[in-house]
Amino acid sequence: MVTHQHVIDATQEIFETMIMVEAKAGKPLDKPVTSFEKGMTSMVGFAGFRQGMLAIHTPENVALDITTLFLGLEVDKIDEDVIDALGELANMVAGSIKPLIAKDGVDVELSLPSVIHGSEYSMTTLADSETIVVPFSLNAGDFLVELAFKADLR
Repeated sequence: MVTHQHVIDATQEIFETMIMVEAKAGKPLDKPVTSFEKGMTSMVGFAGFRQGMLAIHTPENVALDITTLFLGLEVDKIDEDVIDALGELANMVAGSIKPLIAKDGVDVELSLPSVIHGSEYSMTTLADSETIVVPFSLNAGDFLVELAFKADLR
């Protein structure tokens, strides 16, 4: 079973090794956040024996700062570089979690990353999913990492 500590460890490892910043974890949330304003959500799906998704929810200003640090170039608007960077981060965090759910030769595949953004949007996971949501803080601001799996497949 994947726990909130696995999500914390995977996220912190990726942010420390790929972006060279410390992502400070907060207390896991009791339920998912479903409404976002001026934000971005990058997602990677888990398919096969275990089905679910990993999402990173960031305000636009935090996405810009993460991209600047990740790519080493200044970005000041949401563009293809920001979309690619956030999608790749979600892919790397999901990739770090994949071995935890693909034990004993279980077939689990990752989807291509998807990124949505906008001035206002909603996102919900299926009602029968088990969800872990962990808030993180960077100097630029806060973001969330959400991991959801079908309830009957822990």
